[in-house]
Amino acid sequence: MSTGFSLLLIAAGAVLAFAVNYEVQGVEIQTIGLILLVVGLVGLAFSLLFLASFAPFGSRDRYVEGPTDHTHDHHRV
Repeated sequence: MSTGFSLLLIAAGAVLAFAVNYEVQGVEIQTIGLILLVVGLVGLAFSLLFLASFAPFGSRDRYVEGPTDHTHDHHRV
């Protein structure tokens, strides 16, 4: 689930849960809104965690070349 789709679910769920006063027989629109809101929040958390794993900061394996050993260099005098 992408970040944009998660935000869409959060927005639609919030509208259904808190702004709609329409009643349908056999369907609780506020409950559907809360379900969409929770699914969107979970999807957003997972997508942000997934994106954080590709971030350029944090712990990454870095290769640093150490100093060279010059004890075997031969110089002509």
